[in-house]
Amino acid sequence: MTPEQFAQGHIQLVDKPYTWTSFQVVNKLKYILKNDYGLKKVKIGHAGTLDPLATGLLIICIGKATKQIETLQSGEKEYTGTFVLGATTPCFDLEKAIDATYPTEHITDEMLRSVAQGFIGETEQIPPTFSAVKINGRRAFDYARNNEEIEIKPKRIKISEFELTRIAMPEVDFRIVCGKGTYIRSIARDFGAALDSGAHLKTLRRTRIGNYRVEDAQQIDNVREIWKNS
Repeated sequence: MTPEQFAQGHIQLVDKPYTWTSFQVVNKLKYILKNDYGLKKVKIGHAGTLDPLATGLLIICIGKATKQIETLQSGEKEYTGTFVLGATTPCFDLEKAIDATYPTEHITDEMLRSVAQGFIGETEQIPPTFSAVKINGRRAFDYARNNEEIEIKPKRIKISEFELTRIAMPEVDFRIVCGKGTYIRSIARDFGAALDSGAHLKTLRRTRIGNYRVEDAQQIDNVREIWKNS
């Protein structure tokens, strides 16, 4: 790759590592662009945040390709992962410790599949308190970290597919295909509640955004060498 090619527009697919923020991935690539190619002011951004404990497809847009971010963000997304039933956390995943436990003895495989089917279609979802949703100009997680009470309004979302791929109570593996703005952590919360229990997200992996697939993504540590040789 040349500096001119980056400036004209380049899309890089990255398989985001576990515990990395999406911002850290962007900063890593920005550092390479600055130090290896002398591009100090080139635009760079990602098309859709992944939580630190999630892995999978992150679309990085560089140069003129940043104009495509909004379009890419609106693409259909596919996720796989694992819910753990019978326990909740404040952020609905493992970033914080379990804060409550619930019974699961009444939950059957048939009930699980029936409840999952009930999520398919258009519905309203309340985003997690620990999220990047903006309220009065501030991110929701800023309020949450300061223990400030806030009201997060529900948002319209669409779930096209909700498949349970493994049931090994209290763990349930899933594959979900959904539209823009869907929080899988909130699905974990609502899934547990619909079962008269509780649930949180143990693992999450984004496998697709629109026509882009994680199978075509690169590990972050390999990108520098790939750019050098292309």
